[in-house]
Amino acid sequence: QVQVVESGGGLVQPGGSLRLSCVASGSIFSFATMGWYRQAPERQRELLAAITPIDSTEYTDSVKGRFTISRDNAKNTVYLQMNSLKPEDTAVYYCNAKITVATGARFDDREFWGQGTQVTVSS
Repeated sequence: QVQVVESGGGLVQPGGSLRLSCVASGSIFSFATMGWYRQAPERQRELLAAITPIDSTEYTDSVKGRFTISRDNAKNTVYLQMNSLKPEDTAVYYCNAKITVATGARFDDREFWGQGTQVTVSS
C-alpha cells in the first residue's frame, strides 16, 4: 500500500557532500514526523534528524551544523543534505516515515522504513 524508497547514497571523500532523498508513495492521507537514521556495522541504529509537518526540525549533536533535513510535501519527499562528511559518517542511512494510510474509509497511523542506502566516506 505504501512504499518508502531512499536514494542518493554513494562513495564520497572526506569533506564532501551528498544529498539523500526519501520518496513515499501509495495510499497516503497525510504525513506526520519523518526522520533519517543510520546504522554503522556493529552499532545500533541512531536517529540523526527529524522534521515535523510544520517543518520543525531537530538533529543529533554529531550532525548539527553539517546535515540539513527538509521536505517537499508536493512530492512526498524528504531530503537529507549532508555536508562536511567524515569517515565516521559511513553507515547505511534509513528513512523513517510516520504516515496516515487511507484505505477506503479507514485511516490508520503507521510507520514505514525504507530499505536503506549506503554512504561511504573514504579517501
